[in-house]
Amino acid sequence: MLPFRSEIRNSPSKSTIKIYLSDESLDAKIKKHLEHFDEIEEIEIRESIGQNRVGENITIFLKNDVDINKMKQSIDSSLWWYFEEDMVDE
Repeated sequence: MLPFRSEIRNSPSKSTIKIYLSDESLDAKIKKHLEHFDEIEEIEIRESIGQNRVGENITIFLKNDVDINKMKQSIDSSLWWYFEEDMVDE
């Protein structure tokens, strides 16, 4: 199983990036890890609603005029690096 999956969610008010972790106990650590991105306005840990396979997700709100597709790629790359480093440390 992959350590995470991410997706762009479009909404009338503001598009977001949602991160779903396989291990929800890492939510706070990953939130802290993502805070280094200047393009991120806010990060929230939220209860997942619907047919998701996890109980929580990390919701990322971007600043205005930030390309959401490029940010998703940057966040995904950063998370892959994070999980590769974490696995090496074990």
